[in-house]
Amino acid sequence: MKQSLQLRIGQSLTMTPQLQQAIRLLQLSSLELQAEIQEVLESNPMLEAEDENQSAEATENTETPNSQSQEAEASTPETTEQPDINNMDINENQEIPDDLPVDSAWDDIYDMTTASSSGTITDDDKAREFLENQSGDNDSLIEHLLWQLQVTNLSDADRAIATSIIDAIDDDGYLKESLEDIHIGILKDYEEIEMDEVEAVLHLVQHFDPIGVAARNLQECLLLQLEQFTETPELIHAKNIITEHLDLLGNHDYAKLKRYTRISESELAAAISFIQTLNPKPGASITKTSTQYVVPDVFVRKDKGRWLVELNPDTAPKLRVNPLYASFINNKNRSEDNTYMKNNLQEAKWFLKSLLSRNETLMRVATAIVEHQRTFLEYGEEGMKPLVLREIAEELELHESTISRVTTQKYMHTPNGLYEFKYFFSSHVGTADGGECSATAIRAMIKKLIDNEDSRKPMSDNKIAGLLVEQGINVARRTVAKYREAMMIPPSNERKRLA
Repeated sequence: MKQSLQLRIGQSLTMTPQLQQAIRLLQLSSLELQAEIQEVLESNPMLEAEDENQSAEATENTETPNSQSQEAEASTPETTEQPDINNMDINENQEIPDDLPVDSAWDDIYDMTTASSSGTITDDDKAREFLENQSGDNDSLIEHLLWQLQVTNLSDADRAIATSIIDAIDDDGYLKESLEDIHIGILKDYEEIEMDEVEAVLHLVQHFDPIGVAARNLQECLLLQLEQFTETPELIHAKNIITEHLDLLGNHDYAKLKRYTRISESELAAAISFIQTLNPKPGASITKTSTQYVVPDVFVRKDKGRWLVELNPDTAPKLRVNPLYASFINNKNRSEDNTYMKNNLQEAKWFLKSLLSRNETLMRVATAIVEHQRTFLEYGEEGMKPLVLREIAEELELHESTISRVTTQKYMHTPNGLYEFKYFFSSHVGTADGGECSATAIRAMIKKLIDNEDSRKPMSDNKIAGLLVEQGINVARRTVAKYREAMMIPPSNERKRLA
């Protein structure tokens, strides 16, 4: 085969390390960003967090006319009026030059927030830190039961039976193995154990906290919980309903319940209310979960009739290049130490630019969302407008994937509550006049109708769809059912109440 060289011309997209870093920072949540900043501060000696004392000292020690000018320009956005949303745009004077004046003192401070944070630790900070340190993973249900078993005086055989029973309990608190299987497993180590002893130990475990745990079915679980109450007429009726007519109670067939129990409507209502205080899943109250913290990225507030968007000043510290280390760099010096400092200085510059870019994009997207969803801010969920990522992308001349990154795990604090950016995007349904209504608004309308319905005669999905059509919203019964199920609202037959 004859070998030859060929020249081909083509286009390809190459992501630089700087662009990769900017994209990665863009998709981080506030808590993840804080962790990333802390990691960079620890690894890059050229970057440091600045407090107010450092800022004042840098201002006093500025000597060269060039550095005085840069410092004045960097502080210009601080004096901008708040309604202009100074955090949204990167002022040209704030941009870090490509060719850094490494031979001169670096006195420029790149403020990533709207307000400086004090380095003083107050009593409130100490109290909050103490409470946060106390919070941790709760014991699992199995650990909770085993702890109670350890403080219970039992023989080795009974302790082995109890351990086998506890191991067979699921997260809801129910026993998922038969006593026969548990008995067979125990016989391998204790041949003399009888079935009645296994049942006795089960009865003991069933009275561990939470009451009703280790039940074999819902009926047994509820009856175990009734044992802790003093006998009253309501308890007697409740026990009878659970023992004889639990299926009717589950189907909300109150007419048959009243006829079979031969009690008055008020007595039946009192008994049902008593049953509703019981916990059908006692184990679910003791779960091993970690606390998830949510920090708002932006604050939205109304001032003199205008909706203002502001970055949360606590999501990132004020950062700057360390002026002392930067002054040691000499472009003409080719030593290893000098090269190391220059590389770290360049990485610090890229990181600061990426943070500025992240804040700018975050503010632009948040502001665009607020502009589209003013009626939501004014009137709540029923005022939500249909909105898709593509609309914001086209408006801001950004790629749709960028909008997706910005709206993921980013939160907006509004007068109506704390919402993820993605919450403001929803599909739409047509209206009678040819307009559009968002799915979020429709769900709010459905919930409002159900909340105001007669509990004795709850509305069917078809009835709700008809009422929405009367309001000019063309929605089918199956759509109402889908939205209702998404909100975890039971169907009409399960919503029926006696009073």
